[in-house]
Amino acid sequence: MAKERRITLYPSQVRHQKTSVRAARPGQTGGHSRPTLDTPGHAGQNGALLNQAERSGRVATGVFEAGMKRSHILLLWLLCAAACAQDKQEPLPPLPTVGVTLKAAEATPGYTLISPLSTNRVFLLNNDGLVVHYWDTDRKPGQSAYLLEDGTLVRGGKVQNFFQFPSTTGSGGSIQKYDWDSNLLWSFVSSSQFRMSHHDIEPLPNGNILCIVWESYLKEVAVKAGRDPERLQGEVLWFEAIFELKPKGDSEADIVWKWSLLDHVVQNLDEDADNFGQPAEHPELVDINFMHRPVADWIHMNSIDYNEKLDQIVVGSRTFSEFWIIDHSTTTDEAKGHTGGRYGHGGDLLYRWGNPRAWGMGDFDDRQLFNQHDVHWIPEGLPGAGHILLFNNGLQNTEQNFSSADELVLPQNEDGTYRRADGRAFGPEKVSWTFEDPGNLFSPRISGAQRLPGGNTLICSGTQHLLVEVTPNARPVWSYKNPPRFRHPPPVNRTGRPSDSQRKPSLSDVPEERLKSIRIKGGVPLEDGGTMFRAIKYPADYPAFAGKDLSVKNVPRPQLELPRVSQ
Repeated sequence: MAKERRITLYPSQVRHQKTSVRAARPGQTGGHSRPTLDTPGHAGQNGALLNQAERSGRVATGVFEAGMKRSHILLLWLLCAAACAQDKQEPLPPLPTVGVTLKAAEATPGYTLISPLSTNRVFLLNNDGLVVHYWDTDRKPGQSAYLLEDGTLVRGGKVQNFFQFPSTTGSGGSIQKYDWDSNLLWSFVSSSQFRMSHHDIEPLPNGNILCIVWESYLKEVAVKAGRDPERLQGEVLWFEAIFELKPKGDSEADIVWKWSLLDHVVQNLDEDADNFGQPAEHPELVDINFMHRPVADWIHMNSIDYNEKLDQIVVGSRTFSEFWIIDHSTTTDEAKGHTGGRYGHGGDLLYRWGNPRAWGMGDFDDRQLFNQHDVHWIPEGLPGAGHILLFNNGLQNTEQNFSSADELVLPQNEDGTYRRADGRAFGPEKVSWTFEDPGNLFSPRISGAQRLPGGNTLICSGTQHLLVEVTPNARPVWSYKNPPRFRHPPPVNRTGRPSDSQRKPSLSDVPEERLKSIRIKGGVPLEDGGTMFRAIKYPADYPAFAGKDLSVKNVPRPQLELPRVSQ
């Protein structure tokens, strides 16, 4: 049964209200009401309010921003650049609003860590969106960054040699530690011709670091494990693994624990191949022939989190639209098998949720997750502690063609195991809390959500350059727009030949005097802007800030150099 949901936009920004209708999610009735954005916004540093939609092509971007739709803005930029080339005096287009666009009294005090994907710099922002500290690193992120209580910055980084792995889609290949003053303490290359760490890392209480790793195997190995040869593209298939690294020296690490997905697959294609069985009868295993797309990166893990109390790990698979929980208490040998460890199941999945169709226990209508990111347990001491919080990205042409931040309560027993009725997928049937705004909030990739002290939730809609903090009743109380990526376009085309004659205009074609209108003194430089994989807000009394200078800093603008033209 479809339900009617009214989105009340900010009256000072629109002339009318709009109504959106969509079907209820599985497990929800038509009468289940969701919170709406019904509170007038508060003008921030640039005088912009929170809620105005933009769209660019098939993707809705630039929510909560005063201005024109992104597609219109890009068109105007193109027209402006063409006019400038012909020395015509045409009106200059409006530029996007950046910085804090909403700041209410209910906003959580603290400092927000962001690591834009286009820059080597990592920034710490106050609630005015101004930089109180930044780190200069030697490489771009790959992808997440964390600030430890001792003031150490731990981050993934991108290597220069990606071998067979892509330079985009979350690749990393290195893990680093920096002190508060940007001194490099440790830099470990976590990649080779056949392996690469990617997307996310998780610092552990004992000082070790968990990372998710692509492991590339020849197609012969995949077929032997039960992969349908018709579902192979190319000569390799990437299986995911989890490494626990113990840093050593300034550039080394010991692998002290490992889990590999290849040890926990099932297939119902070939009785004579390994791992034969019915996926619906083995929720603890992953169907090696379930696939969203016929590429080597068929799992695409994008998040990892650790629960010290349970000694469990949760990882998220974007292509499966599921998250999986495994036992970390095993030895590496036990993690290869199906017995052992605190929960007696070795390295098998203890729990899975999001898309029962991935293991034959449901169909399209039972799907609850859509390319999700940042699956994690809400930490102890915060409202909802022990629940799972995630960013549900959404997917075009589906029931959820928008993004949401979702919280769910797992069906957990006192001993840390998980309940499941016979012949049914794991519960819950519905989320316990959500924030959504169809038509406005949509990031098809990256992004995250974080529970804050007091119960507010910080949402990072990464491709929209947007951070928004909402109350438990889904009322926005703080929002921030990171600057767009201001870069020179490369002077070479995909073939490596000079392409000056076909050079497309970019934001760097906008005259500097116009850019001055959106440069914020003490804010993130426009040259360091862009998408954000995730954002983390730390409370004002976080131990890392003790004795530190957190006054506003004027960050120097980086020097932008055009790539050399290939001859």
